[in-house]
Amino acid sequence: MEDDDLAAIRKARLEQLKAQGGGEEARNSILNQILEPEAADRLGRIRLVKESRAKDVENRLIMLARSGQLRQKVTEEQLKELLGAVAEGKEEAKIVVTRRKATWDDEDDDLLDLE
Repeated sequence: MEDDDLAAIRKARLEQLKAQGGGEEARNSILNQILEPEAADRLGRIRLVKESRAKDVENRLIMLARSGQLRQKVTEEQLKELLGAVAEGKEEAKIVVTRRKATWDDEDDDLLDLE
């Protein structure tokens, strides 16, 4: 009886994995339809450097395509503009390091004159 349950769980998990893979294939298919080759190459290079930024851009492109706002394939220049818009929306926190003055410097040498 446990083998049947285990087999059912494995089958359900396999179906779930196939469905997720199909979703990724659908995303890639949509992106291939709406991006010019140069833009697709740039997006691929962005994905290598910053996966989250590429996902954000892909999601926005897919949303625009589904809503009918894209009338032609997206060029590399348009992709750059979209990247700028996404970057403005997600301003990364910057760390500022301020160095304290050294505890001892040349001016402090005058204090050592004991004469």
